[in-house]
Amino acid sequence: MGNSSQPSYSEVGLPEFSPLAVPMTKIRRAIPPHLFKRDTIRSFLYLLRDLTMAAIAWRVATYIDPCFHRTDVRDVLTGPLAELGRWGAWCIYWWFQGLIFTGIWVIGHECGHEAFSPHAWLNDTIGFVLHSFVWTPYFSWRISHRRHHLYHSSMERDEVYLPRSRSELGIPRKSNHEIEWDELFGDTPVYTLYTLMRQQLLGFPAYLMFNVSGRKEYPAWTNHFDPNSILFQKSQRPLVLLSNFGLLLMAWILIFACRTYGMLAVIKYYTIPWLCVTHWFVMITYVQHVDQSLPHYRRSAFTFQRSATATIDRPFLGWQGRFFLHDVAHYHVIHHFFTKIPWYNCEEATRHLKPVIGEHYRYDNKPVFKTLWDTYNACQFVDDEGRGYQLKLFG
Repeated sequence: MGNSSQPSYSEVGLPEFSPLAVPMTKIRRAIPPHLFKRDTIRSFLYLLRDLTMAAIAWRVATYIDPCFHRTDVRDVLTGPLAELGRWGAWCIYWWFQGLIFTGIWVIGHECGHEAFSPHAWLNDTIGFVLHSFVWTPYFSWRISHRRHHLYHSSMERDEVYLPRSRSELGIPRKSNHEIEWDELFGDTPVYTLYTLMRQQLLGFPAYLMFNVSGRKEYPAWTNHFDPNSILFQKSQRPLVLLSNFGLLLMAWILIFACRTYGMLAVIKYYTIPWLCVTHWFVMITYVQHVDQSLPHYRRSAFTFQRSATATIDRPFLGWQGRFFLHDVAHYHVIHHFFTKIPWYNCEEATRHLKPVIGEHYRYDNKPVFKTLWDTYNACQFVDDEGRGYQLKLFG
């Protein structure tokens, strides 16, 4: 049944759109050469900062339970208030440690793009260790992620967040009769919240294991762990096995930690912050690549520079996104143009990019949680040809 509290589709307020016609050579010339320089020492300082913060956060968290279980504290706060304070302290730890872990994941992502250092072996070594720590198969995901950067917004060749088409969903073409969109897509807010939370917590593991939201023409059981998967070439199979080894080693470390310190301790100190990483990763990438104002392209209409402008910059979590997440959402458009520009140069590079691409630069400063909810409800499908419903489509 439709629900009036759900957002209804409207193109009112959406900007007029025409595909970008600026050549890549002109865009490349607009970015000063020094912004492409990768400073290994500076990158290591960022990494050291993140690792230090993670260690300090963990150390502080070890005092939470002993502090709130002390008799004198419970005498002052009373039992229920002390318990409320204890859970509040854990929530603060999970929030910030989740952001710190996500920042560590972001640096691993930068390694995959060779933006951490000019030395490929160092990029891969650091990236492999960091991504294994947060349960990401470094080399396997790097391979498919690079294809995403080459073909983002292509209806035929992108790797993830591919919108469904009108015909796939069995939606009739527009006619003289008004289509009841709420009847087609309207769910109760509670159910929509459930499916959104499922996406946020399980979306990334589901993509890695089952190709959920990936290319539909891939065979069943396509995943990032099978070296014989269609995702990989024969020469890449050893890298897939190495990625798997990194995860197996991390699993052994966690099993050892559970036996030594107890499963509850591992859940409190590591597992819940890791779940926050999956949430932040999915949320960041979703709102970067999915929006009513962004196009998708078919066939010959697709070009690399059009692909790069089919992304959007957002002030994700304000100062926390800038500090903990290394501007990964604040300056994503420039990252799609030039993946080797290190994250600490993306702000300045964006200032040079904006005048060149003009109106094709997308920025939205709406609160990101509201953006996530609205986008999840509104962006449902594209037309089979021409301009589509919710997401533009050219081709």
